[in-house]
Amino acid sequence: MWWLRLGIDIERIKPGNPQQNGRHERMHLTLKLETTRPAENFLKQQAKFDAFIACYNDERPHQALAMRCPAEFYSPSARPYRGLPELDYPFHDKAVTVTTCGRICFDRQKINLSQVFAGQLVGIKQVDDHLWLASFMHYDLGYFDDETCRLEPIANPFGPKVLPMSPV
Repeated sequence: MWWLRLGIDIERIKPGNPQQNGRHERMHLTLKLETTRPAENFLKQQAKFDAFIACYNDERPHQALAMRCPAEFYSPSARPYRGLPELDYPFHDKAVTVTTCGRICFDRQKINLSQVFAGQLVGIKQVDDHLWLASFMHYDLGYFDDETCRLEPIANPFGPKVLPMSPV
């Protein structure tokens, strides 16, 4: 939810096709091989991760970068981080905060959304007699009627999108 609120879209590969994300999968293999053997304590384990990051970014050449290191390409963002933007639902009837257990309260009824949305503001708007739409940002999550208060999800707005392999 944090990434979505920052304007970062979620892109997924087709399930069961890690080759569509080969470079990322390779980085995870390298990370696993170099850092997952248990250390004596948390500080030593963190030291393994810190050493991996330094080597991976500053010392280890990458074939995908013409045998150069990622640090050679890095530049800080020109956009300063200003925190999460406020959520606003001007075209909805109500804005409600999702509870820690993933529910919204509507006319003393509890409607299950997902714990993923815990603490987030969602919009609800009436679309027909007894029928309401629940939305998070510009994503429509599903409909519920105000009698059963059971959310019927619509197509998953965060589901897999088949992406072409990155040329870089």
